[in-house]
Amino acid sequence: MTPEQLLTFAYVADTGNISRAGELLHLSQPAVSGQLRALQEWFGEPLYRRRGHGVALTSAGERLAEQARLLRQAYGQARAVRDDWRNVASGTLRLGASTTPASYLLPALVAEFRQRYPAVTLHLSDGNTAEIVQRLPLLDMAFIEGEVPAGLPADTRAHAWRRDEVVAVVRADHPLGGARSATLAQLARYSLVMREPGSGVRRLVEQAFAQAGLAPEVALELAGVEGVKQAVRAGLGVGFVSAMSMRHEDGSLAALRIGAGGAAEGLARTLSILLPHAGAPARAAALFLELCRREAAAPVA
Repeated sequence: MTPEQLLTFAYVADTGNISRAGELLHLSQPAVSGQLRALQEWFGEPLYRRRGHGVALTSAGERLAEQARLLRQAYGQARAVRDDWRNVASGTLRLGASTTPASYLLPALVAEFRQRYPAVTLHLSDGNTAEIVQRLPLLDMAFIEGEVPAGLPADTRAHAWRRDEVVAVVRADHPLGGARSATLAQLARYSLVMREPGSGVRRLVEQAFAQAGLAPEVALELAGVEGVKQAVRAGLGVGFVSAMSMRHEDGSLAALRIGAGGAAEGLARTLSILLPHAGAPARAAALFLELCRREAAAPVA
């Protein structure tokens, strides 16, 4: 017995006619008859008898037809699932993002994607870059800050996405508050408020100070951008955040471009998209990646 024989039998049982079943299945009459003979031989009992121009099921055939119809129903449901995924009519998209993209870039993209594909369920988890990389096998897409780490899971592809800049943050009444930029040497004279270990911002800032041969005092470590800004407001030191997080500040804080020498060239970094199953990405993940690339390429209004 094969699944094809049972599916054919289901159509013969419903139509009562071998030729009509063949038309529905796009099979010739001899092909349908051959499948019925093979199925009957496997069952060991007559399943149908000829009657006029059609067939009538025996008692054994009626019992087997019940199971054949269930199999046909399961095949139909499987095709519906396939078609839904192909058309992104339904499904789940699991996103993970480090703090900057999760807070300042993804909300608008998720909203647009939801508007286009409302039946897709999106799950977005955030954390620092190290935490997101650890979760990579459980995600469909990940958004991280800074250098792409080595040792990613097999079949992971990295896509450079956006450019970002890390700035120093001080209180408006700080001695550097009236400046538009500061060198690393100037910043190293003050206590620093740093993000937690594993943060992309912290890694970039520490690398910059190390390359300049400086070892400033870290007064406080905090998780999250808003925590750093609140600590700076409280007068605990100089903080470091993405320039994106300073777009809507009320004037109590000042952002300074960071330079290694006399001129502040900016502390730039790349935001990247990681696709952990790049060989066979989910259709929804491929469409979300396309949306992200299109948004990044669009001219700024």
